[in-house]
Amino acid sequence: MPLLIGALIALVFIAFNTFFIVDEREKAMVLQFGQVRSIKEDPGLGFKIPFVQNVVFYDGRIQGIDTPSLEVTPLDDRRLIVDAFARWRIADVGQFRRAVGAGGMQVASQRLESILNANTREVLGSVRSEAVLSADRVGLMNRIRDQAIAEARALGVDVIDVRLKRADLPEQNLEATFQRMQAERQREAADERARGNEAAQRVRAQADRTAVEIVSEAERDANVIRGEADAERNAILAEAFGADQEFFAFIRSMQAYRNALRGGNTTLMVEPDSAFFDYLKSPHAAGAPVPPPAPEAGGESSAAPSAASRTAAD
Repeated sequence: MPLLIGALIALVFIAFNTFFIVDEREKAMVLQFGQVRSIKEDPGLGFKIPFVQNVVFYDGRIQGIDTPSLEVTPLDDRRLIVDAFARWRIADVGQFRRAVGAGGMQVASQRLESILNANTREVLGSVRSEAVLSADRVGLMNRIRDQAIAEARALGVDVIDVRLKRADLPEQNLEATFQRMQAERQREAADERARGNEAAQRVRAQADRTAVEIVSEAERDANVIRGEADAERNAILAEAFGADQEFFAFIRSMQAYRNALRGGNTTLMVEPDSAFFDYLKSPHAAGAPVPPPAPEAGGESSAAPSAASRTAAD
C-alpha cells in the first residue's frame, strides 16, 4: 500500500512537470537547456519533457510604457519638456526571446524606452516648437510611432501607438515666456486702442463738420428770412409813412427826441434855431405847423398833443 501511494505521488509529480496550461492572455515557450524547442500561443494544454525542459510564459496582452520627462530642442532653440507613452505587445515570441534573453518584459521595456526617446528627440528636433504645441502634434506622433515600429521589429514586439502627454517649457523659461506673451498682448491692446482713437477722431471730425454745416445752413436760412422780413417791414413802413409825409416827419422827430432826451443824457449843444427843435417851438413860429382851432372846454390846446392824438388814432 505505501508503495502504491508513493507511485501515485510520483505519477502526479511527473504529470505536473509534463503538462502545462497556457492561458488566453499568455504566450508560452518551451526551453531545453536554454534553447527554444517549441512555442505555444494558443490557449490550452501543452506538453514538455519533465526535468529536461522548462516553460517560460510571457504576457500576450497590450503593454504600456511611460517615458520619463525628456528635454528636446526644436529648430527654434526653444527647449521643451516632453512626456510620452507607448502601447506595445509581443508579436514574435522567438525573436523576443532572442532579443531580450532571460530579462523578459523588463528588458524589453527598457529597450523600447530608449527607442522611443531617440525617435522623439529626432522628430521633435526637426520642427519648430509651434508645430509641437499646435494641431500638427498628431502628425509628429505618427512619425514617432512609425519609426518606433520599424526599430522595435528587431525586438519581436509590435508598437501599437505613441502619444505625447505633455509638451511644456522648462521652469526657468516660463517666466520669460509669460513676460513676452504679456508684452505682446499689451502691444496688441495698444494697437487696438490707437485704432479706436483714430476711428473716434474720424467720427468726431465728421460730426463737427456736420454740425457746422447744419448751423451754417440754419444761419443762412435765418438771415434770408430776416432779410425778407426786414424788406417787407420797410416796405410796409414806407407805404404807411408815404401816405402822410408830415406825419412821418413828426414821428421821426418824436423818436429822435426820445433817444436824445432820455435820462442821464439830456445835455444838448445845438443852435437855438436848429431844425431839431422845430416841433418844440411855439406853434406860431415860422415854419411850425398850424394847430387846429381850439376846442371847447375840456379840449386840447396845442399842436403837439393834437399830433399825439393823431398818432394814437393811427
